[in-house]
Amino acid sequence: MEKFLITTGRILLGLYFLYPGITKIPRYDFMLEYMTLHNVPLVNILLPITIVLQIALGLMLITGYRIKEPAIILAALTILINFGMHDFWNEYPNTDAGREMQNFVKNLGIFAGLLVLSASHNISQWRLFNNS
Repeated sequence: MEKFLITTGRILLGLYFLYPGITKIPRYDFMLEYMTLHNVPLVNILLPITIVLQIALGLMLITGYRIKEPAIILAALTILINFGMHDFWNEYPNTDAGREMQNFVKNLGIFAGLLVLSASHNISQWRLFNNS
């Protein structure tokens, strides 16, 4: 039962990053504007990096390939995105501070889940496929 639960959680966490990474591609210009609105520096460099990380590392979590490293990197990415994009303490046009606070707190939960996943003992037993 433990293997099923941790595998399901790992796959869902992977999907949480894979889907947004993919959807950023057709919405690239919108995402550049949104990041610029939030005063994120180097948006022309950081957006493509974010897309690649979300897709590649999300897939790694889904397949169970090297779980610990993708989980730690995605945890760091989540915290950076949280403070850069869900900064509910700042006011932006057409932005709901309550919704941004909700996203901020939700991302703290995702961050916590990634930390727990990365620190899991005997992590190789949770892999969907038997690779390293």
